[in-house]
Amino acid sequence: MVFLLHGEDPFRTRLRLGELAAGLLSGAPAGPTDLGAMVEPRLGGMLGITRHDARFDTPGAIMLSGQAQGLFDAVDESRVVIVDHAEALNDLDLIASFPREAALVLVAVERLAAGRSRRGQRPKANVPAANLLEAVEAAGGSVERIERLAPVEVPGWISARARIHGIKLDHEAVATLASAAGSDTERLEQEIKKLGAYVGNATVTAADVRALVNGAIEADVFELTQAVVRKDTRTAVATLERLLADGNAVQQILALLLWQFRVLLFASAMRTNADAERMAKAIRSSPYAIQRATAFARRVTRADVQRAYEGIYAADQVIKTGRAESDVAALTLCVLDLCGVANADLRDMLLVEAPRR
Repeated sequence: MVFLLHGEDPFRTRLRLGELAAGLLSGAPAGPTDLGAMVEPRLGGMLGITRHDARFDTPGAIMLSGQAQGLFDAVDESRVVIVDHAEALNDLDLIASFPREAALVLVAVERLAAGRSRRGQRPKANVPAANLLEAVEAAGGSVERIERLAPVEVPGWISARARIHGIKLDHEAVATLASAAGSDTERLEQEIKKLGAYVGNATVTAADVRALVNGAIEADVFELTQAVVRKDTRTAVATLERLLADGNAVQQILALLLWQFRVLLFASAMRTNADAERMAKAIRSSPYAIQRATAFARRVTRADVQRAYEGIYAADQVIKTGRAESDVAALTLCVLDLCGVANADLRDMLLVEAPRR
């Protein structure tokens, strides 16, 4: 029996690996269930499992782990051999020749090239497999791709993991954490545990998330950006006041506001999930941030983004040259200008000579 788990979500892959390994040891492997409701496995405590790393262990050592070790081995003994970083396996013939009485589970936490059958091509007889996927398919193995969570799935995942750990999060806290950590399930797991340790038996609030989770301010700035795009002046000003009351610096808010409009610009050109990943790498963001902004990106044009850039640049220059009465006043005028409020355009102030202090 050969199994391949691959994808770009290490934590969810570990959960599925634990589920699969337990099923193989019991003799009843099953398909994936709700991974969000699973406790993180401790494979080291399961008898009958051997783990290898394809980057360091030889094919011979991996093969030996699948073979009976002596006369006194039980005939029906279950053996599961797990090979991490299977994409580094340099002898694909190992897969076809692996002992049938043992289960070989290959784990690759990265995107793998499709095999011939997945490209609509019929595998040719006696033609060596070109990659790991083809080798597993040729051996009649099972292939599972562990996809990243889509943005709409993240809040549900957070709630499910919080229940596993006995931690209560209110609705706003879930949304804030989802915006801060995105679809990084490994990080979400750690942040949920940290928040639970911080509040004890109390319910985690959005304020707790903003205080403890790095990047949570971006969730509020995204809310500010949403309000600006909708021309919702009341919500925009209220969000800005909350950001300032939480102690966030004016220049930090201004920089993140500019960043959000940059994300909107890229999101407006997104057509597929592959586009989201490519754009995220280009601007050092995450696919989650790009996909999250897509719904609002449809409401803005390149001209809108250019106008926003000009307004934010004007606010930055007005603050740095001391033309405004205060930094907060300049930032507030900038937000009002982005909402379309008349006579709030800071660009006019750049035409006036800076005051001498």
